[in-house]
Amino acid sequence: MRQAFNGTGASRGSALGRARVRLSHVLDVVEEHVRAEDAEAELQRLHAAIQRVRGEMVELRERLHGALAHEVGEFLDLHALLLDDPELLQGLDQLIREGHYSADYALRLQRDRIAAVFESMDEPYFRSRVEDIDQVIGRIHAALHRRDAVMEGVAGEILVCDTVAPAELAQLQSQGVVAIVTSTGSSLSHSAILARSLHMPLVVGVGGILQRVNDGDALVVDGGLGQVVLEPAPDDLRRHRERQRRYARELRELNRLRHEPNRTRDGTAIELLANAESREDIAEAHALGATGIGLYRTEFLFLQRMELPDEDEQFRAYRDVVLGMSGRPVTIRTLDLGADKADRTGLALRGEPNPALGLRGVRLSLARKGLLETQLRALLRASGYGPLRILLPMISSRSEVRDVRAVLLRATRDLRSEGHEIAEHVPLGAMIEVPAAAIALSTFIGEVDFLSIGTNDLIQYLLAADRNNEALGELYTPLHPAVLKLLRDVIRMGRMRGVPVAVCGEVAGDAAFSPLLLALGLEQFSLHPTTLLEVRRTIRNCDLERLRAHAPALMRARDRAGIERWMHAQLGH
Repeated sequence: MRQAFNGTGASRGSALGRARVRLSHVLDVVEEHVRAEDAEAELQRLHAAIQRVRGEMVELRERLHGALAHEVGEFLDLHALLLDDPELLQGLDQLIREGHYSADYALRLQRDRIAAVFESMDEPYFRSRVEDIDQVIGRIHAALHRRDAVMEGVAGEILVCDTVAPAELAQLQSQGVVAIVTSTGSSLSHSAILARSLHMPLVVGVGGILQRVNDGDALVVDGGLGQVVLEPAPDDLRRHRERQRRYARELRELNRLRHEPNRTRDGTAIELLANAESREDIAEAHALGATGIGLYRTEFLFLQRMELPDEDEQFRAYRDVVLGMSGRPVTIRTLDLGADKADRTGLALRGEPNPALGLRGVRLSLARKGLLETQLRALLRASGYGPLRILLPMISSRSEVRDVRAVLLRATRDLRSEGHEIAEHVPLGAMIEVPAAAIALSTFIGEVDFLSIGTNDLIQYLLAADRNNEALGELYTPLHPAVLKLLRDVIRMGRMRGVPVAVCGEVAGDAAFSPLLLALGLEQFSLHPTTLLEVRRTIRNCDLERLRAHAPALMRARDRAGIERWMHAQLGH
């Protein structure tokens, strides 16, 4: 019998397929003991499984590149840390050696112990990490029984589950899975962002669907409207075919925009910069006509390795990025380790009580001055090959910018005295992702040459809502009056002081938000190459003068519903 479900559209597209239902990650194993004389063998079996999982993670990271390397890599790094967590490992050893539990049941007990600690915490960041614990424990359990940790997909299937990890998405798509439906989640989660990059239809937050759908049921999924239809009627199938034809036409139209200018309907030029972290990203950005690189991440040089990259290795990587853009400006962000991005060199601290608010970004660089100087020297040397800008993450005060600039000036003098060719002026910019930096911008804007607003962190810090906490999906949103006020104030301050301002968070890459950002005064977008054409199309259809005339009405909106009404009104013109 036909049933319709509504959720939140997280990744556009229309799909028709057979349902494949996967229930919760939580282990459901019965209590089981081993003989005392078999405890050590059981422990060795568990350690071998853990080592196998470590190898799988290293192998998967080596296969990743571009958007996948960034989005999936962050989760793999966090999971690798959990695998090495002494509390997890020592607890498992004790349960098997002293309690004589089987490895399977020890995993279940230790999972429940750790999860209970996290779930009792007030901080949403830690409560949301239970999902990561379940995914790591699930991988170990699968390795114990020589099963693949990630679900095997079949061509034509639609996965229906409670949640999906970013590491699963690429593999499921390669196996032919055509769409994903989850009972929880947010359209701004890591998984949703990656699904959009992969152009895989995704609907999240579909309550009750796991209890109503069975393996093999036919489903139609509309990732744009957030609708799922069980056992579709003829009209549903007709609408699905119409949507597929429409999406195909849109794709052809987008491809025709590859060489069109980034200009509003009333003739104002808008800069579309690209976010990147690989040669593939650089090549795609160049081919799509990006006006430059607005954010190049450098963490990939430091993650999953035992030794820090030296100056020459970093220089070659940065030089290749500059050369790849053929004279277009390249903005390279200094190291942003910390929070859920950790390395194997011991550089980023482990066991911080609150890593999201800990020693990360520029704080870590300033605490490791030798590391900072090496990276700045490599960046300065690369500036001799084309226009390069340096971007500092997690800035919260004037003193941080001044401290980095002092190191930069000293490195500049030293390199010139050593005979290196470097640019006459290398602009230094700050990421605005800490609310304090946005509020106190007037105190240090004179110290920087440009600004880049990192909306992902800015929103979660401002609203105290972790974007990866599925329970907070409705709270984490750019459509909040406080978020719009900070964005407007930063953009306005930049214009008043002659300092260019870009937005480099995921909001910039969502075409639905483009009219809103233009109304707030933004003229530089920095986004992943996969979304560049959609944003270009939207910008070319916008009348900038009219949008900015309606900006006061936008700023008077009192809640998310009011902001959404403003957005719908602009689309109607």
